[in-house]
Amino acid sequence: MDRRQLLKTGAATIVLASLADARDVWATSTGSAEDGRLAVLLNSIVEQMLDRSPEAVTSLGLDNGSRLGAKGMLDDRSLAGWESDKVHTAAQFAELKAIRREMLTGLNRTNYDSVLFGIDAQNTMNHDLPYAGSPYVLSQLTGAYQSVPDFLDSQHSIETSVDAEAYLARLAAFATAIDQESEQCRHDVALGVVPPDFVLTKALLQIKALRDAAPAKANLVQSLVRRTQAKNLAGDWEARATQIYTTRVQPALDRQAALLEKLLPGAVHTAGVARLPQGDRLYALSLQNYTTSLMPPAEIHRVGLALIAQYSEQIDTILKKQGMHHSSVGQRLRALYADPKQLYPNTDAAKEQLIADLNTQVKKISAKLPQWFGTLPKAKLEIRRVPKVIEAGAPGGYYQPGALDGSRAGAYYINLRDTAETPRWVLPTLTFHEGIPGHHLQGSLAQEAGLPMIRKVQFFSGYGEGWALYAEQLAVEMGMYDDDPLGHVGQIHDAMFRAVRLVVDSGMHAMGWSRERAVKFYTETLGDPESAAITEVERYCVWPGQACSYMLGKLEWLRLREKAKAALGSRFDIRKFHDAGLLPGAMPLTALASCIEDYITENRG
Repeated sequence: MDRRQLLKTGAATIVLASLADARDVWATSTGSAEDGRLAVLLNSIVEQMLDRSPEAVTSLGLDNGSRLGAKGMLDDRSLAGWESDKVHTAAQFAELKAIRREMLTGLNRTNYDSVLFGIDAQNTMNHDLPYAGSPYVLSQLTGAYQSVPDFLDSQHSIETSVDAEAYLARLAAFATAIDQESEQCRHDVALGVVPPDFVLTKALLQIKALRDAAPAKANLVQSLVRRTQAKNLAGDWEARATQIYTTRVQPALDRQAALLEKLLPGAVHTAGVARLPQGDRLYALSLQNYTTSLMPPAEIHRVGLALIAQYSEQIDTILKKQGMHHSSVGQRLRALYADPKQLYPNTDAAKEQLIADLNTQVKKISAKLPQWFGTLPKAKLEIRRVPKVIEAGAPGGYYQPGALDGSRAGAYYINLRDTAETPRWVLPTLTFHEGIPGHHLQGSLAQEAGLPMIRKVQFFSGYGEGWALYAEQLAVEMGMYDDDPLGHVGQIHDAMFRAVRLVVDSGMHAMGWSRERAVKFYTETLGDPESAAITEVERYCVWPGQACSYMLGKLEWLRLREKAKAALGSRFDIRKFHDAGLLPGAMPLTALASCIEDYITENRG
């Protein structure tokens, strides 16, 4: 997510939703007059968001009918658009505060608390520290150059000539978006917000790779060519796309590259955000936004170190049973990474086989879901490779929600730039995290629930990433590693990885750790290849606080589960517990605690 997406939609919500069926179901189920006021307001907020985000309209399969015009547009990334967003958010915050929460009934209190948290965080950052959460407009992970090409290829559908014309319009708008973000970057530089030198270097590498692709190989051109040919749509699509690409897009990328090259000689190497204006407050706001927790950095650091010790001991026990007795846990994990038996060949054919094997894992765990969940999602899951053009700076894996109408499946992307970074023993838990029972299950259940639209798609990182990390442990409890001890090591390794994130993120942003110290701690603790460690550490530099949301969220899910077990005894049902936490949609962790309290009260008997 880039900063404007983060703030425009609130608390890391990066997609919106259809205003169709579920809105009406929810509106008719409300109880009090204040419930009705809230329903109208939340629907109005979503309408405004869709009006202001044509990319969200497409992402949700709504770029037809009355919203067909959105299909030829990209989001406004101008400074004027940013100021307009601030006005809209302030007005929405005032309207929400006017709702009398004490008059709301049932789930509407959770709906209210969740939306208010997101709008409040957005409004606070807009008017206090607009660069909190995602401080750099342009980095290896943020910017239109990084997001729009994949958006055009994977989300902009082409069925008719009208769709193809809209693609061309968006390709031209892409050049405008690049220039708008270059202007945003200049604005922020004037405030003293400049990315570290290593972030600029990685962003430049990717911008130049995109710019230097010849039209015959550039996916921005060939995506249109390939798909119009598949639909037999007559027209000079390649020539027209090439003309826009070479005369508008490539020059805009040249200008953006020149801007970053100009910044590079004066950029510092300091990794943390404490050096930025109001850096301590920036980090505190970022942590609060991502984790929905008020745990201070020093406590986060301490919790991370304690968990690392606990997980290291567990891994040591399993590895000794596998005959691996010598050296530190990190060194033995490094040996596993280098074990040829654990590696897929670094070829396209082997990478296709890797994805096929992941699909097999998804089928195996899907068969077990009815024993653990009362409600199951209908949406399908696809596993895809991260596009080659962005894989150098992209994370190891991530999830993209599907369209609400089912026209586009949810997608789990895995980064296969180098198969040595993803050996066999770490793949199952990555799949359980990003797919099932992780992000895909949680997000799909929320989308399919009878919730107001804004609640269907809110993504609070503490809740959602905490769930996905909890889901990794749940896979152990579901028996997925009963015959796979090294896979179980991979699961514990990935839990320890999230504990390392607590230490490294707080270390860099609150304790003055350098990038190099963070990379060294990461590799020595986990045994991961340095290339993977660098990608992760540099990610934490551009999204301060986000890396802490995983473990803090998981710990809260586990705490609430144990609380429910203790309170209910034999009445505890894991399926009902999961429904209680998942069906109300994503929420701040404080709201999750309230939902579980309600579940306990209702089931005490």
